[in-house]
Amino acid sequence: MKKVNTEPYIATYLHSKGRRMGLPIGGNFELTARCNFNCPMCYVHLNNDDIEAQGKELTTQQWIDLARAAKDRGMVFVLLTGGEPFVRKDFFEIYDAMKEMGLMISINTNGSMLSGEIRRRLIENPPFRINVSLYGGCTETYKNMCGQAAFDTVVDNIRAIKEAGIDIRLNVSITPYNQQDIEKIYAISQELGVHVKASSYMYPSIRVNGNQYGQGDRLSPVDAACCAVRWDLQRFTAEEFALRAENMKNLIAVDEPECPVEMDEGVRCRAGSSSFWMTWDGRMLPCGMMPGPVAYPLRDGFDAAWQTIMTKTAEIRTPAQCTTCPKRPVCPVCAAVCVTETGSFDGVPTYVCRQTEETINATWQAYQERKKSDEN
Repeated sequence: MKKVNTEPYIATYLHSKGRRMGLPIGGNFELTARCNFNCPMCYVHLNNDDIEAQGKELTTQQWIDLARAAKDRGMVFVLLTGGEPFVRKDFFEIYDAMKEMGLMISINTNGSMLSGEIRRRLIENPPFRINVSLYGGCTETYKNMCGQAAFDTVVDNIRAIKEAGIDIRLNVSITPYNQQDIEKIYAISQELGVHVKASSYMYPSIRVNGNQYGQGDRLSPVDAACCAVRWDLQRFTAEEFALRAENMKNLIAVDEPECPVEMDEGVRCRAGSSSFWMTWDGRMLPCGMMPGPVAYPLRDGFDAAWQTIMTKTAEIRTPAQCTTCPKRPVCPVCAAVCVTETGSFDGVPTYVCRQTEETINATWQAYQERKKSDEN
């Protein structure tokens, strides 16, 4: 599989510099918790009654003011997400104001509304990138998973946006509702000529399920591992998959170190060091998957909120067991995983441990089966 650079080198450089200097290079603006889909694994989607009970969405001007304050502090890149951001009737007021600030804007969307006036305005004033969540490979899967028979509409919209010259990428969440479509989804991405990224690990949606840590409408660890390997068989060449399997075999053979160094680690990604997340109701988080630490820029000012997030994120420590685990190179564990799975940043996420172990085993088994088939 040809490696695709999904981020410009300048973005990598700026985030690296921002981390050293304490600058919020990237901002994620969750414009709404509303959506025209109703996917069971969503970590943010609420109905209108829930939104009324939990608080009001930020106004047009509040989002614009936050963007300006973040830009003045160093923000270069902004992701507009939701929910489904296009359900906001004022989306283009917010979008156009941010474009005028010179911000590099990406948009997360389910793709169902990328037509008509919305498409026209995006083509006229294009974003840096559009990320579309592709939830299935047929109409029936969309109906079962999203509550909308939107498959054909989404695919047609993806094709039209790509033909208009706008950079578009696909994201795939593999769940019990669409696991049967893995091969179809990948084939569609290839037919469209669009880069695609998939994950069979779904974070527990603690922001909407009442802090039921480790709970969610998702695959079992074993099934998630099997689906991950099925995806790898699609995206890797035979040679690449063989190398991946051989590397994983080495991890299987490694025992726990005789003299483990009991070192925990902090947040390794950009969350809280060069990027932040703004929720639909005005809370600043390091990452949209985390329940905290939290700050309130509308109350305390953007600079004070960002300083709080940086300081508190730097204090987070994840499990020492994960740091010293020999399977760490292929494990997706992070601070957000730990806290959503266990309720604590230093809790060991056993679901992920099991998924990683099964992924290693399933990869090696698939490699052996493919090798035997080729020999015959």
